[in-house]
Amino acid sequence: MDTHTPKFKIRLGLFVAGGLALFVLAIFIIGKQKNLFNPVFNLTTTFYNVSGLQVGNNIRFSGINVGTVDNISIINDSTVRVDMLVRQEVKQFIKSDCIIAIGSEGLIGDRLLIITQGSTDSPLAKNNQQLKSVEPVETDAIMISLKITAENAEIITQQLAEIMLKINSGEGTLGRLIQDTTIARNLDQTIINLKKSSKGLNENMEAAKHNFLLKGYFNKKEREAEKKKKDAEEKAEDKK
Repeated sequence: MDTHTPKFKIRLGLFVAGGLALFVLAIFIIGKQKNLFNPVFNLTTTFYNVSGLQVGNNIRFSGINVGTVDNISIINDSTVRVDMLVRQEVKQFIKSDCIIAIGSEGLIGDRLLIITQGSTDSPLAKNNQQLKSVEPVETDAIMISLKITAENAEIITQQLAEIMLKINSGEGTLGRLIQDTTIARNLDQTIINLKKSSKGLNENMEAAKHNFLLKGYFNKKEREAEKKKKDAEEKAEDKK
């Protein structure tokens, strides 16, 4: 094979140029993920369980990607340390009382770190400062809780269906009350009787007011009521 032909040299040159372009592109992508081209500062935190967090995952502050996870190391059987690289430009917003939480991009997306906003009067976080964290809620625990809730809802729905079936069949006190027309008529008659009794009581009270022996008592009560009303009006006028 002749390696000195112009076509071979052109192909070799294109191959080398393509390889260099891919290499530069890979360096650019990796550098962007690792914030190699931006000034950064370091923060650390610890978790009991990082819940699938990996090196290179994003760090978000106020919903914006501001850095990446630089390193994850096990300190002991109950502590995992996470080192973070955060862009220098957002350092002015990271306070020393900010809290680090583990979230995810969507329901089944990659894990990421979330930096919550701190208080306005708190000092700024320093380089290599360790921030407080909150433990993540495992997906398995959420699914178990949802399963229990669904099972309870199913039991309650079944019980309500049984109750409504009994009511529609006329079983129980409420069912008889709804289905039995005799009970309904008795209730209507009871209400009518109560109205008549109330009307008779009012008539008796009016008759008692005009009785010679009780008239003085009712007049006294009326004077006391008028006096209280007058005193209340005078107090209201004084407040004005």
